[in-house]
Amino acid sequence: IEIGPRRPIDKKPSPSIQRCNHQDAKKCNRCWTGYPQSLFPNWTPAQQERSRISTVVKLHDTCKIHYVDVNEKGEFTISESVVVPPNGSDAHWELMKKPRPKGTRLRAMFLENLSGPVLQMLGAKYNIEPFYFSSSIGWIPSRYAEEVKLGHSDHITISLTFIRTMRNPTTLPSSSTSSYAASITNRQQHNLTDQAIDTQAPLYIGSSDRILFPDLLSLHMVRSHINSTIISYHPDQEHRSTTASSLHSRLHAAGHSVYWNTIFVEHDDPTFVFLSLLWYALYAWDEALEVLYAHICSVESRVISENDIRLTQELHVIQAHLLHYASLLDHFRKTVVFVLDTPYPGLDNPSLYKPEHRDRSKELMKKECNNLLSGIEQLEKTCHMQGKRLKNVMNLGFSSVNIEDSWRMQKLTEAAVKDSAAMKQVAYLTMFFLPASLVAGIFGMNIKEFNIVSDGTLGHYLAAAISLTVLTCWVIIAFQFRPGHSEREEEPSLAWRILGRIGWPVTMGMKFLAERKSFLTSRNKLDVPSRTLPV
Repeated sequence: IEIGPRRPIDKKPSPSIQRCNHQDAKKCNRCWTGYPQSLFPNWTPAQQERSRISTVVKLHDTCKIHYVDVNEKGEFTISESVVVPPNGSDAHWELMKKPRPKGTRLRAMFLENLSGPVLQMLGAKYNIEPFYFSSSIGWIPSRYAEEVKLGHSDHITISLTFIRTMRNPTTLPSSSTSSYAASITNRQQHNLTDQAIDTQAPLYIGSSDRILFPDLLSLHMVRSHINSTIISYHPDQEHRSTTASSLHSRLHAAGHSVYWNTIFVEHDDPTFVFLSLLWYALYAWDEALEVLYAHICSVESRVISENDIRLTQELHVIQAHLLHYASLLDHFRKTVVFVLDTPYPGLDNPSLYKPEHRDRSKELMKKECNNLLSGIEQLEKTCHMQGKRLKNVMNLGFSSVNIEDSWRMQKLTEAAVKDSAAMKQVAYLTMFFLPASLVAGIFGMNIKEFNIVSDGTLGHYLAAAISLTVLTCWVIIAFQFRPGHSEREEEPSLAWRILGRIGWPVTMGMKFLAERKSFLTSRNKLDVPSRTLPV
């Protein structure tokens, strides 16, 4: 939303906070409908409009929630999806108020096509800070902890942008099962040189017909020794981001892998499930940079074999995206450090965890986070290496263009030398015939000295020739002369320039006299001997 000088202002006082336990049906009475202002009074309607939460709150559409439940043994027991139609909000609220199956340690929810009622129900049920939704809707990078209760529970939120690769959807043939219709079928229509350097836009990889585009991983987690919850927001299909069903299936697959299942069984810290989702972003980064590396190699071979300045323009576009990717990787690294520095508060509760179990859990968390950081560091080195390689290729491209220009200049110089030699031959030939032409011209004159019957004389010829020569010299000098005014520094007027050109001898004489007068004045002041005067 664009906020101008007349942005909305709320004049109503903020209501007091009245939190509901959602157990008493009479007192609850659809308490979720007042979220977020019912729990966070500072989130007034104007604030909701500026943060774009109101656009989702007003949206009454079908929402689909994909669930994954983890029991006390670390087993993934339930993996299903629930559809919330526009007229089924109350029924879903009753479902949310029901207690979870006995022995459930954690529940992960992946939101597909988030609607207003579902947003309000989740926010009211789990007391979620509205900034989680606003940062997710606006793709704002964030990481913070809230509602910290030492020894019991807290809330942590991360929202990060990462890069993912996929086949170019505009060149794929359309199908009845595809969510995206093909709009461009000619690969040649994709040209990086025609693109504006917009690092937020997808980067087209012509060598493999793929695109690198930004994706969002937005997670909110309620960590508690009673029951933990992970909420994952997914943008609509317009952004081509990872779907809720895709991330849901990946988490379910991770729960059945030997490595992660061993961790989930031995350690009930819910942060490990949260951490496993971050690996998805790491794998996506690795695949995207691998595709980009292959493309840079392809462009490099083309630069060596071809001499096309448009290739260097394409490399500049890729370089701009690489700089943006470096900043995204830095934010990814800070996010993992944040998770490492924000341990689960329940581990410090001696009634829940023994010291040796707590130490093992923290040590394993440190190890897993360091593994992630090591992978991110490797990605940063890859990104840095590709940036250096791009500079090398760009220098090669400019060198090839300069060599080509030098070769062309050499050819032009050789042609000019050949033309100069031909002109010299013409000049020599003209000079050879010049005496004869002069004699022929003189004897061809129509004067009495050479033609008795003629009325012209040699004096008539000299008068006409000398006067025309003087007039020609006058006109040539007048066109090349630039008159100025000796007494003022500003540009002379049009009349002065015209008269100065016509009477250039007078102007030059006046200028000479003025300079001589100035010289005599300065000589008198410095007492210069008279022999230094100009003749």
